[in-house]
Formats: sequence, C-alpha cells, structure tokens
Amino acid sequence: MAVKKANSAFMKPLQPSEALGKVVGSKPLPRTQVVKKLWEYIKKNNLQDKKNRRNINADANLKPIFGKAQVSMFEMTKLISKHLS
Repeated sequence: MAVKKANSAFMKPLQPSEALGKVVGSKPLPRTQVVKKLWEYIKKNNLQDKKNRRNINADANLKPIFGKAQVSMFEMTKLISKHLS
C-alpha cells in the first residue's frame, strides 16, 4: 500500500502579515499551523459567539485581519489567505 504524501503546497511555510503575526507569531508557518494557532487564540480569548459557535467575534487583534466585527469559521479561512504570502 502506497503511503499518501502530504500536499507539499499545503505544508509550505507562509509568511503572516504584520496583523496576523500579532496573533500567530511573525515566523513563516504552514497554513495548517496558522489556522491551528488562530483557533487556540480564539478559544483562549473566548471569541466564539455564545449563540452560534460557528461565528467568531473579532477582538482588537483580529479586526484588522477580518475587516469586520464578526465572521463565520468558513469565512475566516478565506480571509486569512489574504494575510499569508
């Protein structure tokens, strides 16, 4: 049985923007780690919406990344892409 190789483009370290760096750190990270660190930050700071857990409320650090006060978790991954190069 062939071992499935991880998608190298998916694992390629990307440089977070200055705004995203405040949340996940300024070192280049694979997209998967950026999302993981973002979720750790959201949970640590209790930023999930109380009524609808799929929504994330932006604090002062997340607002420049999201561009608005609240985003859905699906929208979040799309918005993060703009902050990785």
